[in-house]
Amino acid sequence: MLTQILTILILATIIGSIVYGRKLIQTEKVDAVFGNPERSKGGTHWVILGSCTILLLWMYYSWDIARGFYPKSANELCQVAKVNDSLLGLKYQFPIEQRELKSTAQIRKENENIRNLSIEIQNSDVSTQQKEILIGFLNQTSQLIPLLTNEDLIENETKDKINEITGRINLLTENFQKTDYPFETEQQLQTRLQAAENEGGWGIVKVNAGSGSIENTLEVPLIPSTNKGLKFHAAAEEISLISEEFFKLRNHNVQFKNQIKEIKDQIKIYRSELSDNEEVASEYAKNIVKIARRIEFASIYPPNALDNLQEAVVNFDNAKNDVQGGLKLIDALLFPAGTIVASGQSCSEQGSGRWLPKPSDTFNKFVLMSKPSVGYKDVPLLWIQLIDVSQMIGFILPDWIADIIPGEYPIHTKEGVVEQNFKGNVLKIVTGDFSLFKVPVPYGHIWDSFLRVLLGLIFGIIIGVPLGLFMGLNRFAKGFFDPLIELYRPVPPLAWAPLIISVLGIDNSGKIFLLFMVSLSIMIISARAGASGTQLSKIHAAHSLGASKKQILRYVIFPNSLPEILTGIRVAVGMCWGTLVAAEFLAGTTGIGFVENVAKKYFQYEVIWITIFIMGMLGLLFDVTLRKLIDKYIPWRGKG
Repeated sequence: MLTQILTILILATIIGSIVYGRKLIQTEKVDAVFGNPERSKGGTHWVILGSCTILLLWMYYSWDIARGFYPKSANELCQVAKVNDSLLGLKYQFPIEQRELKSTAQIRKENENIRNLSIEIQNSDVSTQQKEILIGFLNQTSQLIPLLTNEDLIENETKDKINEITGRINLLTENFQKTDYPFETEQQLQTRLQAAENEGGWGIVKVNAGSGSIENTLEVPLIPSTNKGLKFHAAAEEISLISEEFFKLRNHNVQFKNQIKEIKDQIKIYRSELSDNEEVASEYAKNIVKIARRIEFASIYPPNALDNLQEAVVNFDNAKNDVQGGLKLIDALLFPAGTIVASGQSCSEQGSGRWLPKPSDTFNKFVLMSKPSVGYKDVPLLWIQLIDVSQMIGFILPDWIADIIPGEYPIHTKEGVVEQNFKGNVLKIVTGDFSLFKVPVPYGHIWDSFLRVLLGLIFGIIIGVPLGLFMGLNRFAKGFFDPLIELYRPVPPLAWAPLIISVLGIDNSGKIFLLFMVSLSIMIISARAGASGTQLSKIHAAHSLGASKKQILRYVIFPNSLPEILTGIRVAVGMCWGTLVAAEFLAGTTGIGFVENVAKKYFQYEVIWITIFIMGMLGLLFDVTLRKLIDKYIPWRGKG
């Protein structure tokens, strides 16, 4: 119901945004020329339109709309797929799915194999006598096929079996079109419905109440939950039995059996009499036996022997399509880029609905992964925990502060008591070995990744911006640092990752340093470009007004460099996110990249899309924040 309401609201919002946008264009006064940036400002309704369109396409191609409006359709299509799977073998025997009879294709293939092997034997190095013997075996083998395709030689038992199979399919077709087929009793109905209810719905996510872990369920319910589904389910079971009996049947008459036995016996004796130096001839004889066996086990019949059976299969296939009724339209319209397929007795989504998780399932999984009782690998995506302030102090203050305090650390007395002194108390403070009070602090996979990117970016800005400005203003700095920066900048971050992680470990320090390296080069180049791109006339004007070097740097060069610097920060954010995920792929126990890496191994598509969405939203959050800062603090950007 929620999906239906959401779909209708999204459609209404899309239509409303388009109508409002068209009216606004007709009523507002637009006097800005083409190319003026003012023309691109505003238009919240277009943002809403774009977002709703993406969400609607996601719901459509993930088949969430199909599940919302027709929740039983996947189960019914599963039963139809079972029929198609069971019927496929029979249909392949006739020019229905193929262009010709299966018998015709097999005969053509084996005749070609015999012809190719005959040419190969003629061109081989075996003796003339051996060639004559082998060619004789091939001629005998080629005579096996007419023994199977001759209508006068087909046995009455084989004919009766074919007629029996044909009659069973015709009876199934007749019953299948009846409303009450498969004639289920009330008790059977209740048992089936109860089993279908226990099996669960289409794509429902379950959580183990004991362990709190997410339990994987079947993609599509297998037990038929509707009368139409039951009809196809019963037909699929009957067709499977019929198909199994047909493929056990062989068109072997007495002449064929005698002929193939004679060929096998002769070749067996022939191979036993060959010497060790005649391995090639023995191998050719072995290949002839293989051809004979393929003919023996192939389903080869006279040209018109299966006409009635073919007609029966076609009639049932047509009846199946008629009984589907509106389900075919649902399949065509609401299951784009695929459908429900069956393999044996199991069904699965095949197409975009398989790798593109449904928004409702994705949101449900996201909520579960955010709960500390469930999480992902015992860590929630984002939550709050109470941390003692002492731990923060211990993290911020370096331990060497205690080392530089004069004196010695406390030593235990002969009574086994340790009496603290001033130096020992300082050590406790810098290591956080004390209790104060607790404050709420965010933690989880999202927070860990966010903090790593933020710290790496901050360190890159703190060092990269001053160095870039220095390089843009000083000849020595540019000449000295430029080769160093350009030496490591073109190297992909993933090339540095194994070395940095090996040296600094898999904890946060290695990942933060890697992100610092990524952001540093970008910030240096951005700041240098901003400083060297300052208009000379502004600097001369400042000199004329008596400004000092510091004042010129602060009021002229730095403001003119800010647009380049903030643009560099926007670029660095995207690079840092991409590098972080790769680093967490390589080594890590928390973070968005770690979650995606584990989810990839278990084909957890919902989790993969959640991580992609989270990374996109966090990157968007950074970018929107920077855009707001640019608009607020450098309004002169783009205005000369």
